[in-house]
Amino acid sequence: MTTPQDLLIVALDVVPSRPLEPGDLSLALAGAEVIDLIEAGALTLDGDRIVPGDSRALADPLLDGAAASLVRQVPYESVEDWLWRRGRGLSLAYLDFLEAEGHITRKRGRWLPIRTGRTALADSPARSHAAERWTSGEPVLAVLAAAVGIHDKPTEDVSGVADEAVVTVLAAVGDAVMELEAVRQRKAIEDAAFDNIWRGQ
Repeated sequence: MTTPQDLLIVALDVVPSRPLEPGDLSLALAGAEVIDLIEAGALTLDGDRIVPGDSRALADPLLDGAAASLVRQVPYESVEDWLWRRGRGLSLAYLDFLEAEGHITRKRGRWLPIRTGRTALADSPARSHAAERWTSGEPVLAVLAAAVGIHDKPTEDVSGVADEAVVTVLAAVGDAVMELEAVRQRKAIEDAAFDNIWRGQ
């Protein structure tokens, strides 16, 4: 199992401290991919720039796709740019993948045999692996989970993370999630102002 898969399983399995936003989760999944690619030797960081390593097949098709989509020309892509580019719709891609692998199911309606949007985790080795990593307090997973609101651990608490490149990625995820929240708040204010104008208030 990979860090992105573990993160998504935890997101589906744990009652979050606040409602989860798909955009936040997608950004965190993109960050988790970078972390796994660092550990696999598929890339390194030069400051905040992602420097691709040698092309090698990984044991996971989504990570293979992530590695294949790395920018391979100088100047290399920043971690922040990667999060926004790769993160677009990534939570849905991981949901579809886990469903295809049988790790999650979509509940069917009682009267109609069509699938609804509600998902349920299957009892599987993948779920057990993610739960074990979660309950052990593994620091990378804990910081990623905090960034998307699965729990209230401070996202800047990276004391258990020894790799400076991983710390850089975690910080970029936290910043991107805060930026996305600021965009949502600005949009809500603009929409409310427009509604007031429309109603003549």
